[in-house]
Amino acid sequence: MAAGELITAVIVDDHAAIGAGVHSWCSRADPEIALVDAGDRLADVWTGPGAEADVVIFDLELVPGRPDFGELRRLVDSGRRVIVYSQHTDDATAIKCVDLGALAYLTKREGPEHLVPAIRAVARGEAYTAPSLSGALIADDDPGRPRLSQRETEVLRAWFVSSSKDLVAAKLNITVKTVDTYITRVRVKYANVGRAARTKSELVGRALDDGLITLAELNQTSISEGPSR
Repeated sequence: MAAGELITAVIVDDHAAIGAGVHSWCSRADPEIALVDAGDRLADVWTGPGAEADVVIFDLELVPGRPDFGELRRLVDSGRRVIVYSQHTDDATAIKCVDLGALAYLTKREGPEHLVPAIRAVARGEAYTAPSLSGALIADDDPGRPRLSQRETEVLRAWFVSSSKDLVAAKLNITVKTVDTYITRVRVKYANVGRAARTKSELVGRALDDGLITLAELNQTSISEGPSR
């Protein structure tokens, strides 16, 4: 998004006090962040002002004892940029949410000093890792290689063998914004295992190292497309 543009976020949380607190933090932020409070109504994330919000602040457990990873996946798969704001402090839950595509995972113990910058980072399509969870996201059970979802791998491969993101979007029947979101998520996962890939060529290198695509596939694409114009 453009520098100086008003950031909008929608929060879905079943505790009114949490929503009120986040609203206060956002209104006092400089510059201000516009917040839509959906309460516990998931439908409001998909309709009305919530549907246009730059960032979704998602309470993972709207029903006590039932973390809704399925709804998180649905949000991410639709191209929404998500911050999971949860009472769960265990590493496993944080890692699973990041694996599913959340760009930030914060516990409700963490206040505006983390949530506000997280909203700004995620609105730009960047990841934000709170210090309390940075170790967990790096010290995963497979520290050298990120776990990519099937859809992330599909989008990544399509991007590598296409001349533009518009072609990827048309091929996979998704929007260019969603293509960007998937690529951002892949970059976040590589950064979290200490293998940052800031450019397309660096990401191709990581994918080749991890067997996600072969040189033969890349070379065949170059031949079939011919010289770029």
